[in-house]
Amino acid sequence: MESLGNMLRVSALAFATISSLVAQSGATAPAKGPEAAPPGRVQLQVLLDANYSWNRNRPQSRTNRFRMFDHRGNAGDISYGEIALETPAEPFGVRVDLGMGRTTYFVHGAERGGQSLRYVQQAYVTLKPWRGSAWQLDFGKFVTSAGAEVIEADQNWNYSRSLLFSWAVPFYHFGLRTTTQLRPGYSAGFQLVQGWNNVRDNNQTKTVGFTGTWSRGPLQWFHAYYRGREQPDLDGVAQAGVRQLLDTTLLVTPTQKSAFYVNADFGSEGQESGSALWYGVAVAGRLELTKQWAGALRLEWFRDRDGLATGVPQTLKEITLTGEYRLFAARGQSLKWRVEYRRDWSNQPVFERRAGLPPVGHQDTFLVGLLFGFGAAF
Repeated sequence: MESLGNMLRVSALAFATISSLVAQSGATAPAKGPEAAPPGRVQLQVLLDANYSWNRNRPQSRTNRFRMFDHRGNAGDISYGEIALETPAEPFGVRVDLGMGRTTYFVHGAERGGQSLRYVQQAYVTLKPWRGSAWQLDFGKFVTSAGAEVIEADQNWNYSRSLLFSWAVPFYHFGLRTTTQLRPGYSAGFQLVQGWNNVRDNNQTKTVGFTGTWSRGPLQWFHAYYRGREQPDLDGVAQAGVRQLLDTTLLVTPTQKSAFYVNADFGSEGQESGSALWYGVAVAGRLELTKQWAGALRLEWFRDRDGLATGVPQTLKEITLTGEYRLFAARGQSLKWRVEYRRDWSNQPVFERRAGLPPVGHQDTFLVGLLFGFGAAF
């Protein structure tokens, strides 16, 4: 806990500096997915994401351990490519996101519904039954409401994803999702889904989710709670153990060019010998220096007490510093470079090194990423 306190003190100093800088335009909230299509139009979005990562440990397997979206070490990779198509809900709409690349294997690694589903990040229909109402119903496959980051790198502040997004929360669900605005500045939602990261469920029960968003001035507060059984039935008999997850993110945008957030997760799953627990906190900030240059910092602490999330009972920490240079952004197109340094620590010797050397409790990586985006409305 002393290490966590030191990290939080460092992050508080960094974010105080960010918040005090004068700004004019820029930083936005951690995205929960691309913006909705403009009324009366069909929106097309394209993303291409490639990177080269160098691991100072020079692991024999050429992998960055406990990293999902920049998994390859000392190698280049096409991490993700995506084509998304959305029609407005008037009152019916459709959203389809098709993806390719190594990211699809990690996101859909637990999918039981067939390998072809890994190419479909989202596919759902939307209903807005009352004109002028904020009530919306979605049915199909959609990304989770938990977490401060998303699958698409260009919508996050850092290139690599946080430990919490990679290990503490699900990536997607299949089922029903509803949202409505209860009053100005506050919305709430309910979800009834198959479970975590599956279209075809592995048991006969469903998972429920509750979401909420509160906003006032420069503050936004996101909540998500999921509860359900996630372990497979044994010979048709339900197994004991309910999984619960509470995710919360507080986002502050003191100026148009600066922003920071605090994201916390607490998860548990019942087992015969008690409950397996995982929990952690991440703090991150972003500052736009000019129209072309931006920087982001993230610090994180994650405790996987029983090894349910990562496979190893351990405490992980990381610090990530990302620089971004926007080559151009005009007429629906954007191209930007990201350069990133990240250091991961564990209280266990879990990070691989080159052949002949034992594993150690840390790894340092340097990454260069190229992100191309295109959007158009028809």
